[in-house]
Amino acid sequence: MTQRKPTGMSFETWIDSQITRAQEDGAFDGLDGAGKPLPRRTREQTSYDWALEWAKRENADVVGMLPSGLVLRREREELPGLVARQPTEELARAVVEAHTARVDQYYRRLADGPWIPVGMPDVEELVAEWRRTRPVVAAEPAASEAPSSRRRRWLRRRAA
Repeated sequence: MTQRKPTGMSFETWIDSQITRAQEDGAFDGLDGAGKPLPRRTREQTSYDWALEWAKRENADVVGMLPSGLVLRREREELPGLVARQPTEELARAVVEAHTARVDQYYRRLADGPWIPVGMPDVEELVAEWRRTRPVVAAEPAASEAPSSRRRRWLRRRAA
């Protein structure tokens, strides 16, 4: 916790003394951009410009800054890949139906920003694509004598 400003000392003097103490302690050593000038601004920066620059600089996910229509549109673009990663048809169908429900809710409520048409995905088409990309599973061999021979071996061991 920082110390309180002593009475009778100006804020500028107090801040300068804290900065000097931090420099002596080495708190500013090894910082990124040390010894480099601050970047020049060619024009006044708005808060929107600052947020976009920050997101690019920090590699931040900007989905939280997008209007809900754009978020849904982006989700719809990623939907085929998400469906393809599902292990079962039921899960693939559930992913598409959950997205469809979110789009339906978006269409039913007032727009919280610019209204953006998203479009409803075709559940059957995406599930059919999921089926087409699945490897063909060979049918299980019919019940053979192997299980009964195992049973007999087990009984033989038990009887012995």
